[in-house]
Amino acid sequence: MRIRILVAGKPALAYAKTGVAEYLKRLTRYGNHELIHLKAGDSESVSQALLERSEGSYRIALDERGRALDTAAWAKCFETLELRGDIKAVSFLIGASDGHTQALRERADEVWCLSKLTLQHELALVVLLEQIYRVATFRKGEPYHR
Repeated sequence: MRIRILVAGKPALAYAKTGVAEYLKRLTRYGNHELIHLKAGDSESVSQALLERSEGSYRIALDERGRALDTAAWAKCFETLELRGDIKAVSFLIGASDGHTQALRERADEVWCLSKLTLQHELALVVLLEQIYRVATFRKGEPYHR
């Protein structure tokens, strides 16, 4: 199962660039992970672009109003999606600075939150990549997740 991360804009802050590069490098050992940067813009245009680019995949929108999961629950969700057999790709959607539109949240298969706090989207990207890496190591029984 491919993991795709679709995000509005490219990281500009040094810590975000470094974090993204580090976790993408680490994830190469754990399957196919693709980061796709979309043109930044208003909530409407970004949400539309996210929906178009994620067509045909299982969509998980990241939003502070979404469902909060712990690492074990993330791992269980990944396992369940893989076992279904009809899902070839999962797309995580990080929206514009104004967030996702209601239409995107309704069309997403799931809406999860990384935190009940509102996160700046560059930070949300780093947190998401770290959590995907954590779940990958957790599922392999490696010691990163203690």
